[in-house]
Amino acid sequence: MQQNTFEIIENVRVASDTYRITFAGETGEPMRPGQFVQLRLPRFYLRRPISVYDREGGRFTLIYKVVGHGTAALSELPAGGTLDVLTGLGNGFSLEKSGERPLLIGGGVGTAPLYLLAKELAAAGKAVSAVIGFRTAAEVFAAEELAALGVAVAVVTQDGTRGVKGFVTDALPAPEACGFVYACGPAPMLRALSGLIGAGEFSLEERMGCGFGACMGCTCRTKSGPKRVCKDGPVFAKEELIW
Repeated sequence: MQQNTFEIIENVRVASDTYRITFAGETGEPMRPGQFVQLRLPRFYLRRPISVYDREGGRFTLIYKVVGHGTAALSELPAGGTLDVLTGLGNGFSLEKSGERPLLIGGGVGTAPLYLLAKELAAAGKAVSAVIGFRTAAEVFAAEELAALGVAVAVVTQDGTRGVKGFVTDALPAPEACGFVYACGPAPMLRALSGLIGAGEFSLEERMGCGFGACMGCTCRTKSGPKRVCKDGPVFAKEELIW
């Protein structure tokens, strides 16, 4: 973990209530796919945890959805400003488990941490496919960016306004057509996926107080006992989680 002040390079809307913010500055150790940062926002006591969407050179990018007062305030910050950020948080995905045909599954803003994962898997020569789900077409993001990496992307919307109508579980390929599964999204989605796929890793979405394991406020149930999503996760083996 490292604390630093980063300059905001851009902060723009990319979909309905969804924004992309890019920072410049020294992060220390390279950010790994699946890791997250904690942002300190002016006038707010608790930091906001947000997964890393991309990193390149001296910059890193986050995708976030406006869901409350904190993220609403974040969406109003202009380019050229600065924020205090904790980086290098969480364990990240295990790329060495991917096999040759990994499948990435994202639900809503849970799609965000899958982009950097896809980028590194594609660079390693893996045949990556992805199923990403949203409520409606206006909320879809990252589909074109993933496709530009060579990822075979299936978009799902609950109202059928884009791609397959339904949920990500309605667009899963046959088990023999994919290998290891990486997924991030709301708990109901992950719970439904757990009985439909083979080996995989799930990145959990959870409210966090500190972001580095001190407050115990983001504890989840696993087969080896309670685990902290921020410190022991946010990525867990699918088989380890208790729903």
